[in-house]
Amino acid sequence: MKIIAHGIDLVDCPRIEEMMKRHEQRFIDRVFTSCEQAYADSNKDKVEKLAGRFAAKEAIMKLMGTGWRGKIAWTDIEVVNNAAGQPEVTLCGEVKKIAHGLGIKHISVSITHTANFAIASAVALAEKS
Repeated sequence: MKIIAHGIDLVDCPRIEEMMKRHEQRFIDRVFTSCEQAYADSNKDKVEKLAGRFAAKEAIMKLMGTGWRGKIAWTDIEVVNNAAGQPEVTLCGEVKKIAHGLGIKHISVSITHTANFAIASAVALAEKS
């Protein structure tokens, strides 16, 4: 596989916490899938876990070069950990169509966070030509 694009994003965790307080479950349901929510709920650092997923979704949109527009939904991108704890990306809906059109076969993502910041880096991979 070859690298065809990269995206990175930094999120202020207190900003995500403020959005959660202001918009409550409506914000969480609009941005995060039920699996992402369950993962965050099972951790004591819920805000940081959600902020990391938020950063990952932003990084993925940056590597696609589209931003949040048209029929794209936040939940078109799901980031869940595999059995080893590594985050994995699943695409659906409009984002999956865009990725297919760009020749993206896999997206590798890395997430880290502190109480104040979450950062994610995403790399789009395509089959070698």
